[in-house]
Amino acid sequence: MEIKKDLEIIERILNKGVEQILPSKDALKEKLLSGERLTIYQGFDPTAPSLHIGHTVGMRKLEDFRKLGHKVIFLIGDFTARIGDPSDKKEARDSARKVLTKEQVESNLKRYIDQASHIIDIKNEENPVEIKYNSEWLSKMNFADLIELASHFTVQQMLERDMFQKRIEEEKPIFVHEFMYPMMQGYDSVAMDVDGEVGGNDQTFNMLAGRDLMAELKNKNKFVLTTKLLVDSSGAKMGKTTGNAVSLDQTPQDMFGKVMSWGDDMIVKGLEICTRMDISEIKKIEKELEKGGNPRDYKLILAYEVVKTFLGDEAAEKGKEYFINTFSKKEIPTDIPELLPSKNDIITVLVESKICKSTSEARQNIAQGGVKINDIKVEDIKTEIKKGDIVQKGSRFFVKIV
Repeated sequence: MEIKKDLEIIERILNKGVEQILPSKDALKEKLLSGERLTIYQGFDPTAPSLHIGHTVGMRKLEDFRKLGHKVIFLIGDFTARIGDPSDKKEARDSARKVLTKEQVESNLKRYIDQASHIIDIKNEENPVEIKYNSEWLSKMNFADLIELASHFTVQQMLERDMFQKRIEEEKPIFVHEFMYPMMQGYDSVAMDVDGEVGGNDQTFNMLAGRDLMAELKNKNKFVLTTKLLVDSSGAKMGKTTGNAVSLDQTPQDMFGKVMSWGDDMIVKGLEICTRMDISEIKKIEKELEKGGNPRDYKLILAYEVVKTFLGDEAAEKGKEYFINTFSKKEIPTDIPELLPSKNDIITVLVESKICKSTSEARQNIAQGGVKINDIKVEDIKTEIKKGDIVQKGSRFFVKIV
């Protein structure tokens, strides 16, 4: 397989949306210019029915590696998904993540490959992507194998992980099986004998576990490329609880509207991380915003580019047209009552504003699709609100968050 040394693609791999490269950016660049064919992978645990746009940051890196002629592996963590990567979310600190059944995992992964194929040319005739499942090797391990694998790690090493530190500080339990997740993800690298791994910055600890194992068991200096996470100014990640997660199975209208609900501080980050826009164009937009440009104008560009990236040009036009016609041109009452809620969740807002008489009525209205935030339908009762949001029930009841 001929390895290409396209400098434009190499610079994009090294710089766009990149948080960190180990052992160094220069070392990886040297590898990419050497003509050596590398084996690169990223793992995706099917813990939810759909991928979201955060997953696609690494996918675009995989596609760039593939275009250069390198071997790319799309690894589905059908075994590791059953344990779940330990989380630092508040609701996960009380106990470990619930172990998923094999049936739940198999149901979730059905869409993953199809969704990924919109980002990665998986079936490319010249250089196809290899799809692997880590159950191929992890399910075959016996207790002796597990003990051998565990002997390469120390408890002190595991406790360095920040989320475990938080659990200790808050006197929350850390379960033994949670230590096994980074061990197993690390072993994926050994089982596939890779040269490098791509993943979100929140996966650094797990990827470094694989880097250590590769050095010890394969005598290979595996590189690790971590990508930036889409976060707001407070450091909160995009997710379901904040109501701004964008799944790849959403309609153009919903996807466009979700992006428009992001904070202004996410415009530049979103363009870099979630779109194919050139870095030079993004820099121009950043300068315009610094000069006082209207954030809404550039957020429209962001929303359009996001939908275009994942669903195509026609879908992007459809999403933009729907948003402008149903939200931008819609007349909203000028005398909307204001509310400073005691908590920043949607249920509290609905009850304290007296839009709903009770918590149960609020839950029922959300389940029936009758509640919106900034004209975007609320799908999760845990959705959080922020200052400036307009909460609506039906066509008559509005409240503005102050």
